[in-house]
Amino acid sequence: MDLARTEVAAKAPSRNAARLGLMVLPVVFFGVFFAYPVVAIVGRGLHVDGGWQLGRITEVLGQSDIRHVLWFTVWQALASTALTLLLALPGAYVFARLDFPGKQVLRAVVTVPFVLPTVVVGTAFLALLGRGGLLDELWGVRLDTTVWAILLAHVFFNYAVVVRTVGGLWAQLDPRQEEAARMLGASRLAAWRRVTLPALGPAVAAAALMVFLFTFTSFGVVQILGGPGFSTLEVEIYRQTAQIFDLPTAAVLTLVQFAAVGLILAVHAWTVRRRESALRLVDAAQTARRPRGAGQWALLGGVLGCVVVLVLLPLGVLVARSFDTADGFGLGYYRALLSSDGGTFLVPPIDAIGNSLEYALAATAIALLIGGLAAAALTRRAGRLVRGFDALLMLPLGVSAVTVGFGFLITLDRPPLDLRASWILVPLAQALVGVPFVVRTMLPVLRAVDGRLREAAAVLGASPLRAWREVDLPMVRRALLVAAGFAFAVSLGEFGATVFIARPDNPTLPVAVARLLGRAGDLNYGQAMALSTILMLVCAVCLLLLERIRPARATTGEF
Repeated sequence: MDLARTEVAAKAPSRNAARLGLMVLPVVFFGVFFAYPVVAIVGRGLHVDGGWQLGRITEVLGQSDIRHVLWFTVWQALASTALTLLLALPGAYVFARLDFPGKQVLRAVVTVPFVLPTVVVGTAFLALLGRGGLLDELWGVRLDTTVWAILLAHVFFNYAVVVRTVGGLWAQLDPRQEEAARMLGASRLAAWRRVTLPALGPAVAAAALMVFLFTFTSFGVVQILGGPGFSTLEVEIYRQTAQIFDLPTAAVLTLVQFAAVGLILAVHAWTVRRRESALRLVDAAQTARRPRGAGQWALLGGVLGCVVVLVLLPLGVLVARSFDTADGFGLGYYRALLSSDGGTFLVPPIDAIGNSLEYALAATAIALLIGGLAAAALTRRAGRLVRGFDALLMLPLGVSAVTVGFGFLITLDRPPLDLRASWILVPLAQALVGVPFVVRTMLPVLRAVDGRLREAAAVLGASPLRAWREVDLPMVRRALLVAAGFAFAVSLGEFGATVFIARPDNPTLPVAVARLLGRAGDLNYGQAMALSTILMLVCAVCLLLLERIRPARATTGEF
């Protein structure tokens, strides 16, 4: 045994070197396709006439309309986060502790909005709350340019974040700890407050921070529902870049958003480390029980009702609008997708489906390669270098996708990286969003693999690569499939960067939807609804398949 330990210790430096080697390709990828475009666009905005115009920062931030944008961005993010937690925490309990027929299907249903493009989410709520929407027709109620429409759309979009992040840990908390407190005389509420809530605290905080991050950087939802009076930082960056061509102002706003996102991710990383601290966890399958008592049945009914109203109703209205033509219900809008006579595209809108699938497959392959290497490098917890690398991988979720997309155009335009005319440009941008999901899905599973198995493989002479292939891969194969599914779904829905780089003759589904909504006429509106419905169905099928392959034992990460 001592000889084996000596051999393992002797191989430790080589394993550390191998881990650093695994980080090389992800670091190069993020450096070239993320850091370089962002730094370039910010530098071009602030470096004018041969000098740095740093005074432009205070000038921009001193403008009243910019201060209003900053205030609204923070306010709506806080309100959206609070409302999401209020509505989604009961759902997290139901999915974690109760067992009922159709649970897997319902879990997939509540996750569909999260992987939908934000423009589709905006379109769904426009069909429900806007002029001519369901509420307008039934009761004359319109919320198309109000804050409530934005807040409800954000809850719709982020409901699954809380359910999966908090519910995933809740399902693994040993219920006997709470039962012991009740046997000692504590009421049900007191036992939950003193035993379960402290254990859930880091997960709730992590979910809240992720919801705040997604709503703080909201683009498509606010762009469609908010109108000119309600702009987030991301929407204002797009307006300053694509409509006003004021790069200095866009650069300042990008720096502000980058600083805010960096702070959010730093706090999120701290909460994740707390959540990974020693907790008494059990197999999730052992904690779910059939509902007992009127209280649990009422809670289950309330959650189902919330899902119907919050998730299924907007999606159902979206589908109904895609069939509601001027000649009555029919397939007119879907047939119109086969023609390019509308003039919105150089090709029939139906081509966007094939384009999106091809791009998403390529983006998924890239995300799995980069994210898999990164997750393997992060398997063993280490110091600041590895934590910094982990934070780098999360930045694309919060940094302005508009800035990244525009940065692609001005940086990847000369040899050896002249990719403006290459089809790979879109998958590269989509992969930047997919990599964090791959890492966050695979990393907890890789860390759960018994390290002694790797040590035994090392003693028997296996290289780090072979040890990973023979030990880790068989245990994480299902998690790898889940990661691939999420990467594919989010790649299908990427919009912020793709809107800049997708060519007119090769539009993606989200870009096609946004362009159709930007043109007047019932035909364009109906085609947008039809394309949104198709994209929603593709995402739903993908998530249903993920639920079937999801490991029954052990978690598959945060998502």
